[in-house]
Amino acid sequence: MKRKLLLIILLLAFSNLSGRAQVTAIKAGKLVIPESGAVLNNQVILIEGKKITAVGAGLRIPSGANVIDLSNMTVLPGLFDAHTHVCLTMASVQPGSKSSTDRELFISTLTDTTAYRAILGVANAQSMLGAGFTTIRDVGNAGNYADSDLRRAIENGIVVGPTLIGSGRIIAPTGGQYRNLLQPEKRDLAVPEYLFADTRDELKKAVRENILYGAKVIKIVVDDQPYIYSVEDIKFVVEEAEKAGLKVAAHCATEQGARNASLAGVASIEHGSVMSNETLELAKRNNVVLVGTDFTELVLKAYGSPPESHAKIVDRLRRAYRIGVPIAFGSDVVVDVQGHTRGSISLSLIESFVEAGIPPKAILQMMTTNGARLLGVEKERGAIRPGYAADIIATPQNPVDDILALRQVKFVMKDGKVFRN
Repeated sequence: MKRKLLLIILLLAFSNLSGRAQVTAIKAGKLVIPESGAVLNNQVILIEGKKITAVGAGLRIPSGANVIDLSNMTVLPGLFDAHTHVCLTMASVQPGSKSSTDRELFISTLTDTTAYRAILGVANAQSMLGAGFTTIRDVGNAGNYADSDLRRAIENGIVVGPTLIGSGRIIAPTGGQYRNLLQPEKRDLAVPEYLFADTRDELKKAVRENILYGAKVIKIVVDDQPYIYSVEDIKFVVEEAEKAGLKVAAHCATEQGARNASLAGVASIEHGSVMSNETLELAKRNNVVLVGTDFTELVLKAYGSPPESHAKIVDRLRRAYRIGVPIAFGSDVVVDVQGHTRGSISLSLIESFVEAGIPPKAILQMMTTNGARLLGVEKERGAIRPGYAADIIATPQNPVDDILALRQVKFVMKDGKVFRN
Protein backbone atom coordinates (compact mmCIF):
# COMPACT_ATOMS: atom_id res chain seq x y z
CA MET A 1 0.00 0.00 0.00
CA LYS A 2 2.82 2.38 0.92
CA ARG A 3 4.63 1.50 -2.29
CA LYS A 4 1.49 2.18 -4.32
CA LEU A 5 0.97 5.54 -2.59
CA LEU A 6 4.59 6.51 -3.22
CA LEU A 7 4.20 5.61 -6.89
CA ILE A 8 1.11 7.83 -7.19
CA ILE A 9 2.94 10.76 -5.55
CA LEU A 10 5.90 10.35 -7.92
CA LEU A 11 3.59 10.19 -10.95
CA LEU A 12 1.77 13.34 -9.85
CA ALA A 13 5.07 15.16 -9.28
CA PHE A 14 6.34 14.09 -12.70
CA SER A 15 3.06 15.19 -14.28
CA ASN A 16 3.36 18.65 -12.72
CA LEU A 17 6.96 19.02 -13.85
CA SER A 18 6.29 17.83 -17.40
CA GLY A 19 3.30 20.16 -17.68
CA ARG A 20 5.35 23.25 -16.89
CA ALA A 21 6.57 25.36 -19.76
CA GLN A 22 10.27 25.53 -20.55
CA VAL A 23 12.03 28.32 -18.66
CA THR A 24 14.13 30.69 -20.75
CA ALA A 25 16.68 33.04 -19.22
CA ILE A 26 17.96 36.06 -21.15
CA LYS A 27 21.20 37.65 -19.98
CA ALA A 28 20.91 41.31 -20.95
CA GLY A 29 24.07 43.42 -20.99
CA LYS A 30 21.89 46.55 -20.99
CA LEU A 31 18.14 46.69 -20.42
CA VAL A 32 16.21 49.78 -21.56
CA ILE A 33 13.10 50.92 -19.65
CA PRO A 34 11.35 53.09 -22.29
CA GLU A 35 8.90 54.75 -19.87
CA SER A 36 11.72 56.42 -17.96
CA GLY A 37 14.60 56.12 -20.42
CA ALA A 38 16.63 54.34 -17.73
CA VAL A 39 19.26 51.78 -18.77
CA LEU A 40 19.99 48.94 -16.34
CA ASN A 41 23.18 46.88 -16.56
CA ASN A 42 23.61 43.11 -16.37
CA GLN A 43 19.98 42.08 -15.96
CA VAL A 44 18.44 38.63 -16.16
CA ILE A 45 14.98 38.13 -17.68
CA LEU A 46 13.20 34.89 -16.80
CA ILE A 47 10.46 33.68 -19.14
CA GLU A 48 8.05 30.80 -18.78
CA GLY A 49 5.83 30.03 -21.74
CA LYS A 50 4.66 33.33 -23.26
CA LYS A 51 5.15 35.48 -20.16
CA ILE A 52 7.98 37.20 -18.32
CA THR A 53 8.15 35.89 -14.75
CA ALA A 54 11.04 37.87 -13.25
CA VAL A 55 13.50 40.65 -14.12
CA GLY A 56 16.54 41.76 -12.12
CA ALA A 57 20.26 41.72 -11.52
CA GLY A 58 21.73 38.57 -10.04
CA LEU A 59 18.62 36.43 -10.47
CA ARG A 60 19.26 32.72 -10.04
CA ILE A 61 18.83 30.92 -13.35
CA PRO A 62 16.90 27.68 -12.79
CA SER A 63 18.62 24.41 -13.60
CA GLY A 64 17.77 23.25 -17.12
CA ALA A 65 16.72 26.69 -18.33
CA ASN A 66 17.35 27.67 -21.93
CA VAL A 67 19.92 30.47 -21.62
CA ILE A 68 20.15 33.20 -24.27
CA ASP A 69 23.27 35.29 -23.82
CA LEU A 70 22.74 38.91 -24.92
CA SER A 71 25.46 40.23 -22.61
CA ASN A 72 26.93 42.32 -25.42
CA MET A 73 23.59 43.71 -26.55
CA THR A 74 21.02 46.30 -25.52
CA VAL A 75 17.67 44.66 -24.77
CA LEU A 76 14.30 46.42 -24.92
CA PRO A 77 10.58 45.74 -25.48
CA GLY A 78 9.35 44.97 -28.98
CA LEU A 79 8.37 47.95 -31.13
CA PHE A 80 4.86 49.14 -32.08
CA ASP A 81 3.72 50.36 -35.50
CA ALA A 82 0.31 51.98 -35.09
CA HIS A 83 -0.42 52.49 -38.79
CA THR A 84 0.23 49.59 -41.14
CA HIS A 85 -1.42 48.02 -44.19
CA VAL A 86 0.30 44.63 -44.31
CA CYS A 87 -2.30 43.12 -46.67
CA LEU A 88 -1.49 45.66 -49.40
CA THR A 89 1.59 46.26 -51.52
CA MET A 90 1.35 48.67 -54.45
CA ALA A 91 3.87 49.36 -57.17
CA SER A 92 5.97 52.47 -56.65
CA VAL A 93 4.83 55.52 -58.61
CA GLN A 94 7.53 56.49 -61.09
CA PRO A 95 8.49 60.19 -61.23
CA GLY A 96 6.88 61.95 -64.17
CA SER A 97 4.35 59.17 -64.82
CA LYS A 98 0.62 59.73 -65.13
CA SER A 99 -0.01 57.17 -62.38
CA SER A 100 -0.80 58.02 -58.76
CA THR A 101 -1.19 56.27 -55.45
CA ASP A 102 -4.97 56.49 -55.92
CA ARG A 103 -4.69 54.66 -59.23
CA GLU A 104 -2.31 52.03 -57.86
CA LEU A 105 -4.65 51.38 -54.93
CA PHE A 106 -7.53 51.14 -57.41
CA ILE A 107 -5.58 48.55 -59.44
CA SER A 108 -4.80 46.50 -56.32
CA THR A 109 -8.48 46.52 -55.37
CA LEU A 110 -9.45 45.23 -58.82
CA THR A 111 -6.72 42.65 -59.38
CA ASP A 112 -5.77 41.23 -55.96
CA THR A 113 -8.15 38.73 -54.42
CA THR A 114 -8.70 38.59 -50.68
CA ALA A 115 -6.83 35.26 -50.61
CA TYR A 116 -3.82 36.88 -52.26
CA ARG A 117 -4.02 39.83 -49.87
CA ALA A 118 -3.95 37.42 -46.91
CA ILE A 119 -0.83 35.66 -48.26
CA LEU A 120 0.76 39.06 -48.87
CA GLY A 121 -0.15 39.93 -45.29
CA VAL A 122 1.74 36.90 -43.96
CA ALA A 123 4.90 37.94 -45.81
CA ASN A 124 4.69 41.60 -44.81
CA ALA A 125 3.80 40.78 -41.20
CA GLN A 126 6.82 38.50 -40.87
CA SER A 127 9.03 41.20 -42.40
CA MET A 128 7.72 43.65 -39.80
CA LEU A 129 8.39 41.16 -37.01
CA GLY A 130 11.92 40.55 -38.25
CA ALA A 131 12.58 44.30 -38.06
CA GLY A 132 11.52 44.38 -34.40
CA PHE A 133 7.81 45.29 -34.61
CA THR A 134 6.12 42.81 -32.28
CA THR A 135 2.74 44.62 -32.27
CA ILE A 136 1.05 46.38 -35.17
CA ARG A 137 -2.25 48.14 -35.78
CA ASP A 138 -3.46 47.45 -39.31
CA VAL A 139 -5.84 50.17 -40.48
CA GLY A 140 -7.55 48.76 -43.53
CA ASN A 141 -7.03 48.21 -47.24
CA ALA A 142 -7.14 44.46 -46.68
CA GLY A 143 -9.80 43.43 -49.19
CA ASN A 144 -12.65 41.45 -47.68
CA TYR A 145 -11.32 41.16 -44.09
CA ALA A 146 -7.97 39.56 -44.91
CA ASP A 147 -6.62 41.36 -41.83
CA SER A 148 -9.07 39.55 -39.54
CA ASP A 149 -8.12 36.18 -41.01
CA LEU A 150 -4.43 37.00 -40.68
CA ARG A 151 -4.94 37.94 -37.03
CA ARG A 152 -6.73 34.66 -36.35
CA ALA A 153 -3.98 32.68 -38.08
CA ILE A 154 -1.31 34.40 -35.96
CA GLU A 155 -3.26 33.95 -32.73
CA ASN A 156 -3.88 30.26 -33.49
CA GLY A 157 -0.21 29.63 -34.25
CA ILE A 158 -0.79 28.77 -37.91
CA VAL A 159 1.62 31.48 -39.06
CA VAL A 160 4.15 33.62 -37.19
CA GLY A 161 3.66 37.36 -36.98
CA PRO A 162 3.26 40.38 -34.70
CA THR A 163 0.24 40.85 -32.46
CA LEU A 164 -2.20 42.37 -34.95
CA ILE A 165 -5.03 44.79 -34.19
CA GLY A 166 -6.99 45.24 -37.42
CA SER A 167 -9.76 47.59 -38.53
CA GLY A 168 -11.49 45.53 -41.20
CA ARG A 169 -13.00 47.62 -43.99
CA ILE A 170 -12.46 51.38 -43.87
CA ILE A 171 -15.59 53.46 -43.21
CA ALA A 172 -15.83 56.57 -45.39
CA PRO A 173 -18.23 59.03 -46.99
CA THR A 174 -19.32 58.04 -50.48
CA GLY A 175 -16.23 57.81 -52.69
CA GLY A 176 -13.80 56.97 -49.91
CA GLN A 177 -10.22 57.87 -50.78
CA TYR A 178 -10.63 57.48 -54.52
CA ARG A 179 -10.41 60.86 -56.21
CA ASN A 180 -11.93 61.16 -59.70
CA LEU A 181 -11.60 57.41 -60.35
CA LEU A 182 -15.06 56.07 -59.53
CA GLN A 183 -17.64 56.26 -62.30
CA PRO A 184 -21.45 56.29 -61.93
CA GLU A 185 -21.69 53.27 -64.28
CA LYS A 186 -19.42 51.23 -61.95
CA ARG A 187 -20.33 52.31 -58.45
CA ASP A 188 -19.14 49.12 -56.76
CA LEU A 189 -15.50 49.21 -57.85
CA ALA A 190 -14.41 50.46 -54.41
CA VAL A 191 -15.96 47.39 -52.77
CA PRO A 192 -14.78 45.63 -50.63
CA GLU A 193 -12.03 48.16 -49.90
CA TYR A 194 -14.43 50.62 -48.27
CA LEU A 195 -17.77 50.71 -46.50
CA PHE A 196 -19.48 53.89 -47.69
CA ALA A 197 -21.62 55.41 -44.95
CA ASP A 198 -23.27 58.84 -44.96
CA THR A 199 -26.31 58.61 -42.70
CA ARG A 200 -26.39 57.64 -39.02
CA ASP A 201 -28.02 54.30 -39.85
CA GLU A 202 -25.29 53.59 -42.42
CA LEU A 203 -22.57 54.55 -39.95
CA LYS A 204 -24.04 52.29 -37.26
CA LYS A 205 -24.35 49.37 -39.66
CA ALA A 206 -20.77 49.88 -40.93
CA VAL A 207 -19.34 49.86 -37.39
CA ARG A 208 -21.34 46.78 -36.44
CA GLU A 209 -20.43 44.92 -39.63
CA ASN A 210 -16.73 45.50 -38.97
CA ILE A 211 -17.05 44.29 -35.38
CA LEU A 212 -19.00 41.22 -36.52
CA TYR A 213 -16.19 40.22 -38.90
CA GLY A 214 -13.35 40.64 -36.46
CA ALA A 215 -12.29 44.31 -36.34
CA LYS A 216 -10.46 45.36 -33.17
CA VAL A 217 -10.34 49.07 -34.04
CA ILE A 218 -12.63 51.23 -36.19
CA LYS A 219 -11.02 53.27 -38.98
CA ILE A 220 -12.82 56.17 -40.63
CA VAL A 221 -11.82 58.47 -43.47
CA VAL A 222 -12.94 61.91 -42.37
CA ASP A 223 -12.19 64.18 -45.28
CA ASP A 224 -10.74 62.87 -48.54
CA GLN A 225 -13.72 64.23 -50.48
CA PRO A 226 -15.13 67.79 -50.65
CA TYR A 227 -17.77 66.63 -48.14
CA ILE A 228 -16.45 65.56 -44.73
CA TYR A 229 -17.78 63.96 -41.57
CA SER A 230 -19.05 66.50 -39.06
CA VAL A 231 -18.13 66.55 -35.38
CA GLU A 232 -21.51 65.00 -34.61
CA ASP A 233 -20.99 62.24 -37.22
CA ILE A 234 -17.63 61.32 -35.73
CA LYS A 235 -18.95 61.43 -32.16
CA PHE A 236 -21.68 59.02 -33.22
CA VAL A 237 -19.06 56.58 -34.56
CA VAL A 238 -16.94 56.94 -31.41
CA GLU A 239 -19.95 56.18 -29.19
CA GLU A 240 -21.01 53.20 -31.31
CA ALA A 241 -17.48 51.76 -31.25
CA GLU A 242 -17.20 52.30 -27.48
CA LYS A 243 -20.21 50.04 -26.93
CA ALA A 244 -18.01 47.16 -28.08
CA GLY A 245 -14.90 48.45 -26.31
CA LEU A 246 -13.24 49.63 -29.53
CA LYS A 247 -11.38 52.85 -30.31
CA VAL A 248 -11.61 55.00 -33.45
CA ALA A 249 -8.72 55.95 -35.72
CA ALA A 250 -9.49 58.93 -37.98
CA HIS A 251 -7.74 59.51 -41.31
CA CYS A 252 -7.46 63.30 -41.63
CA ALA A 253 -5.98 65.02 -44.67
CA THR A 254 -7.26 68.56 -44.02
CA GLU A 255 -7.18 71.09 -41.20
CA GLN A 256 -10.97 71.02 -40.77
CA GLY A 257 -11.02 67.22 -40.78
CA ALA A 258 -8.39 67.06 -38.04
CA ARG A 259 -10.25 69.71 -36.05
CA ASN A 260 -13.55 67.81 -36.30
CA ALA A 261 -11.86 64.58 -35.24
CA SER A 262 -10.17 66.27 -32.26
CA LEU A 263 -13.43 67.81 -31.10
CA ALA A 264 -15.21 64.46 -31.45
CA GLY A 265 -12.67 62.72 -29.21
CA VAL A 266 -11.28 60.02 -31.49
CA ALA A 267 -8.42 57.91 -30.13
CA SER A 268 -6.02 58.96 -32.88
CA ILE A 269 -5.60 61.18 -35.89
CA GLU A 270 -3.84 59.45 -38.76
CA HIS A 271 -1.57 61.63 -40.94
CA GLY A 272 -2.78 65.10 -39.88
CA SER A 273 -0.18 66.50 -42.24
CA VAL A 274 -1.49 70.08 -42.34
CA MET A 275 -2.55 70.56 -38.72
CA SER A 276 -2.12 74.11 -37.43
CA ASN A 277 -0.78 74.84 -33.96
CA GLU A 278 -4.34 75.64 -32.86
CA THR A 279 -5.60 72.21 -33.92
CA LEU A 280 -2.56 70.50 -32.41
CA GLU A 281 -3.35 72.26 -29.11
CA LEU A 282 -6.94 71.02 -29.39
CA ALA A 283 -5.73 67.45 -29.95
CA LYS A 284 -3.50 67.73 -26.89
CA ARG A 285 -6.36 68.99 -24.68
CA ASN A 286 -8.58 66.10 -25.78
CA ASN A 287 -5.77 63.54 -25.42
CA VAL A 288 -5.97 62.61 -29.11
CA VAL A 289 -2.87 60.75 -30.25
CA LEU A 290 -1.16 61.83 -33.46
CA VAL A 291 0.00 58.99 -35.71
CA GLY A 292 1.70 61.17 -38.26
CA THR A 293 3.06 58.60 -40.77
CA ASP A 294 6.06 60.90 -41.23
CA PHE A 295 7.57 59.89 -44.58
CA THR A 296 11.21 60.36 -45.51
CA GLU A 297 12.18 61.76 -48.91
CA LEU A 298 12.88 58.21 -50.13
CA VAL A 299 9.39 57.01 -49.24
CA LEU A 300 7.78 60.16 -50.67
CA LYS A 301 9.59 59.47 -53.95
CA ALA A 302 8.15 55.94 -54.03
CA TYR A 303 4.69 57.44 -53.56
CA GLY A 304 5.27 59.91 -56.38
CA SER A 305 5.09 62.88 -54.00
CA PRO A 306 7.45 65.86 -54.36
CA PRO A 307 10.50 65.76 -52.04
CA GLU A 308 9.67 69.23 -50.73
CA SER A 309 6.67 67.65 -48.94
CA HIS A 310 9.17 66.21 -46.48
CA ALA A 311 9.99 69.62 -45.01
CA LYS A 312 6.30 70.19 -44.21
CA ILE A 313 6.07 66.75 -42.60
CA VAL A 314 9.08 67.42 -40.38
CA ASP A 315 7.77 70.88 -39.47
CA ARG A 316 4.38 69.50 -38.36
CA LEU A 317 6.10 66.72 -36.40
CA ARG A 318 8.41 69.22 -34.70
CA ARG A 319 5.50 71.51 -33.78
CA ALA A 320 3.41 68.60 -32.47
CA TYR A 321 6.23 67.43 -30.20
CA ARG A 322 6.93 70.94 -28.86
CA ILE A 323 3.25 71.53 -28.14
CA GLY A 324 3.06 68.21 -26.29
CA VAL A 325 0.62 66.26 -28.43
CA PRO A 326 0.82 62.54 -27.57
CA ILE A 327 2.52 60.84 -30.54
CA ALA A 328 2.69 57.19 -31.56
CA PHE A 329 4.86 55.84 -34.37
CA GLY A 330 3.11 54.75 -37.58
CA SER A 331 4.68 53.92 -40.93
CA ASP A 332 1.87 53.66 -43.55
CA VAL A 333 4.30 52.17 -46.09
CA VAL A 334 2.40 50.26 -48.80
CA VAL A 335 4.82 50.56 -51.73
CA ASP A 336 7.83 48.52 -52.75
CA VAL A 337 11.08 50.42 -52.25
CA GLN A 338 14.08 48.90 -54.00
CA GLY A 339 16.67 47.51 -51.60
CA HIS A 340 14.28 47.48 -48.63
CA THR A 341 11.91 45.04 -46.98
CA ARG A 342 8.56 46.16 -45.57
CA GLY A 343 10.11 46.08 -42.11
CA SER A 344 13.28 48.00 -42.94
CA ILE A 345 11.53 50.75 -44.89
CA SER A 346 9.01 51.17 -42.08
CA LEU A 347 11.86 51.63 -39.59
CA SER A 348 13.44 54.23 -41.88
CA LEU A 349 10.76 56.74 -40.82
CA ILE A 350 12.74 57.18 -37.59
CA GLU A 351 14.93 59.54 -39.64
CA SER A 352 12.09 62.06 -39.82
CA PHE A 353 11.81 62.10 -36.04
CA VAL A 354 15.54 62.70 -35.76
CA GLU A 355 15.29 65.59 -38.25
CA ALA A 356 12.48 67.08 -36.18
CA GLY A 357 14.87 67.27 -33.23
CA ILE A 358 13.01 64.77 -31.05
CA PRO A 359 15.33 63.14 -28.46
CA PRO A 360 15.98 59.37 -28.70
CA LYS A 361 14.24 58.70 -25.37
CA ALA A 362 11.02 60.34 -26.60
CA ILE A 363 11.15 58.55 -29.98
CA LEU A 364 11.56 55.23 -28.19
CA GLN A 365 8.52 55.99 -26.04
CA MET A 366 6.52 56.76 -29.19
CA MET A 367 7.49 53.35 -30.57
CA THR A 368 6.72 51.40 -27.37
CA THR A 369 4.89 52.95 -24.41
CA ASN A 370 2.71 55.37 -26.40
CA GLY A 371 1.88 52.73 -28.99
CA ALA A 372 0.85 50.24 -26.30
CA ARG A 373 -1.47 52.80 -24.68
CA LEU A 374 -3.07 53.77 -27.97
CA LEU A 375 -3.67 50.14 -28.93
CA GLY A 376 -5.08 49.37 -25.49
CA VAL A 377 -2.52 46.69 -24.58
CA GLU A 378 -0.43 48.70 -22.10
CA LYS A 379 -1.19 46.22 -19.29
CA GLU A 380 0.22 43.27 -21.21
CA ARG A 381 2.74 44.53 -23.80
CA GLY A 382 5.18 47.38 -24.35
CA ALA A 383 7.39 46.80 -21.30
CA ILE A 384 9.75 44.18 -19.91
CA ARG A 385 8.29 43.36 -16.51
CA PRO A 386 6.78 40.32 -14.75
CA GLY A 387 3.39 39.27 -16.08
CA TYR A 388 3.91 40.93 -19.46
CA ALA A 389 4.19 39.14 -22.79
CA ALA A 390 7.75 38.17 -23.64
CA ASP A 391 8.02 40.48 -26.67
CA ILE A 392 11.71 41.34 -26.62
CA ILE A 393 14.25 42.70 -29.11
CA ALA A 394 17.97 43.51 -28.92
CA THR A 395 20.39 45.77 -30.77
CA PRO A 396 24.21 45.95 -30.76
CA GLN A 397 24.14 49.65 -29.79
CA ASN A 398 21.99 51.52 -27.28
CA PRO A 399 18.97 53.29 -28.89
CA VAL A 400 18.82 55.72 -25.95
CA ASP A 401 22.18 57.07 -27.16
CA ASP A 402 21.41 56.78 -30.88
CA ILE A 403 17.85 55.95 -31.88
CA LEU A 404 19.03 54.83 -35.34
CA ALA A 405 20.42 51.76 -33.56
CA LEU A 406 16.89 50.39 -33.94
CA ARG A 407 17.66 49.84 -37.61
CA GLN A 408 20.10 47.12 -36.50
CA VAL A 409 17.77 44.78 -34.59
CA LYS A 410 19.58 41.42 -34.28
CA PHE A 411 17.31 39.53 -31.89
CA VAL A 412 13.52 39.22 -31.84
CA MET A 413 11.39 37.22 -29.42
CA LYS A 414 7.60 37.17 -29.74
CA ASP A 415 5.45 35.68 -26.97
CA GLY A 416 8.45 33.81 -25.60
CA LYS A 417 9.51 32.26 -28.91
CA VAL A 418 12.68 33.35 -30.69
CA PHE A 419 11.90 34.58 -34.19
CA ARG A 420 15.30 36.07 -35.03
CA ASN A 421 18.66 35.45 -33.37
